[in-house]
Amino acid sequence: MTIGLILLLAVSVMIFLGIAHRVLDKLYLNDREALVGVLLILVGGFIDIPVYKGVQTISLNLGGSIFPAIIALYVLIRADSPGETGRGIAASVGTGALLLAITKLFAFDEGRTIIDSIYIFSLIAGVVAYLIGRSRRAAFVGAILGVILLDIAHLIEVVIKGIPSNVHLGGAGAFDAVVIAGIIAVSFTEVLGETIERLEKTQSLNNQDDESDK
Repeated sequence: MTIGLILLLAVSVMIFLGIAHRVLDKLYLNDREALVGVLLILVGGFIDIPVYKGVQTISLNLGGSIFPAIIALYVLIRADSPGETGRGIAASVGTGALLLAITKLFAFDEGRTIIDSIYIFSLIAGVVAYLIGRSRRAAFVGAILGVILLDIAHLIEVVIKGIPSNVHLGGAGAFDAVVIAGIIAVSFTEVLGETIERLEKTQSLNNQDDESDK
């Protein structure tokens, strides 16, 4: 069982127990919608659809591409404002572009990095999506769509260059990367957002105390 599947099962348990209720509220998802989404990704992770067979053999994994993209777009269209929608789109494009640039600049050969490239990409995607998105929803959307866009960019590259290859959109490591990146983005935003909110609340109370002492 992959890390992505294990994390999805853990998220399912948290949703069922109500532990993830606060985070889901911020994403404008209820428990039922979230559980359906997780179930679709879990089941879809075992479903590969052949798309094309020729110089490139192209297949599509539902759980690693289509279903996460649908969920991300569903969250995006429910954003608070056009500004947040724009940040979600910018986070997606920015994250995907940075990941693509990294693949061109650095070689992530097996055994030559301290941690697997899947986790490196997931961590980068989660953090960058937060920095650009600046909200839980925009970060979540940016992390997931950013990884999917990287996969699509790889497909476009091999097709344009006519490179014989097997392209598995959303499959294998991409499935884990999509799941992990989304979780990292939301978790990072939740922790940092909560910390900032508490600091602002404390500062506001201190200001009120200073005013009352005058």
